[in-house]
Amino acid sequence: MLRNIVARTIWTAHGEFRTLNQLQTTSNWDGRDIASKLKSARCQDQLRAVHVGMVSWKAEDRKDMLSSMPKRDEGTEGEVAVDIDSNIRGFVGMFPDENTPDLLFDGVRYADLPIIHASFSKNNTQLMLTDAKGVAQMFRTCGIEGFRNTRKSTNIAAQATAISLATRVLNRGIKNVRVKVKGLGAGRMSAVKGLTMGGLNVVSITDSTPIMTTDSPRPRKAKKL
Repeated sequence: MLRNIVARTIWTAHGEFRTLNQLQTTSNWDGRDIASKLKSARCQDQLRAVHVGMVSWKAEDRKDMLSSMPKRDEGTEGEVAVDIDSNIRGFVGMFPDENTPDLLFDGVRYADLPIIHASFSKNNTQLMLTDAKGVAQMFRTCGIEGFRNTRKSTNIAAQATAISLATRVLNRGIKNVRVKVKGLGAGRMSAVKGLTMGGLNVVSITDSTPIMTTDSPRPRKAKKL
């Protein structure tokens, strides 16, 4: 709105100044038309004041903008030293140590807890319950739960399969379990969440996904067509 008012004022002053210039060329300026001369001088002063005001307004706006901008950070101001060791000390008990196998969960040693092996591929999710020695006791997959074709590889199918397995494990009287995940399928996190949603207490999560080493052989040479 302020810009519109200033533009209208400048346009009016220019119009008056243009009209006075025409009068100067057509009138007789021998000293008899004093009022026209005074009016012309007054209009020129007003136009000059408007121009000066515009420049000062721009300068003030720039000063306000620069004052509101944050200071330039050269990389030295505001640096804070972070103690990494203190952050690691806050996670005491999250990582296994030599005392982990002897920890008790509802009177059962950690080393004697049953294990749920979860295998995730790009096409399916497989869950198997074993005892501490590795003897299989229960097995569920997304295909067994009724998911077909590409739906077997979704995270929803993995979560539903995990909830179904958790319900059957609870019916056997098992509450605390360990989980070992393997693979990089879409249902990794959903399956673990489904186990907790089914009522199981997941004591630990171990990732046993194999990692490709750098000393693997090269692939075969491509056939020439």
